[in-house]
Amino acid sequence: MLSYIKTDGSLDDGFEIVSHPMTLDYHMYSMDWEDVLHEAVRMGYLSHQTSTCGLHIHVNRDAFGENQSEQEEVIVRILFFLEKHWNEIFRFTRRSESNMNRWAARYGFEKTAKEILNKAKQDARGRYTAVNLRNYSTIEFRLFRGTLKFNTFIATLQMVNEICNVAISLSEEELDKQSWSEFVDNIRHPELIQYLKERRLYVNDLVFAEEDV
Repeated sequence: MLSYIKTDGSLDDGFEIVSHPMTLDYHMYSMDWEDVLHEAVRMGYLSHQTSTCGLHIHVNRDAFGENQSEQEEVIVRILFFLEKHWNEIFRFTRRSESNMNRWAARYGFEKTAKEILNKAKQDARGRYTAVNLRNYSTIEFRLFRGTLKFNTFIATLQMVNEICNVAISLSEEELDKQSWSEFVDNIRHPELIQYLKERRLYVNDLVFAEEDV
């Protein structure tokens, strides 16, 4: 069994689909997400068109290093990247400001990544933050509004993967110097490029977006 269904207290009327741990490639090429999402639409379910549904993505801490110290160095750069590019990230998420503040609040920008991490560790909002650090084995990206549109779903997984990759490969100083246009210029996934164009986040190359569900 690769996924399962559970209840969620934040949903007014619905259910949550949870996948077991798997790689991005497995999500893209082995999981039949497109049929699952189409069937949900056919049955009348909603995701984007609600005020409570989110798309939460867990990333295993082991992907960031062999020990806690190495992992924390990458996690702190993930937080730094998100805060540095918050305006673009916020547009990507499709959430409203009030919805974000309720379910996935930002920690707030500081001059250094370490200061952002210290703020995150002292935050009293529990898991209701943009990146939930309360889990032992994973970090949880909670920023994204729910969707039943396949391209949006895959593009969101790809975006998290890209953010993690730059946090692993670049130093804090390199991240600080990198512009948003330089970041997206290195992206090669066609689904993510398409979505960035729809959200007007792909420089000078826009397309009209289809309505999410």
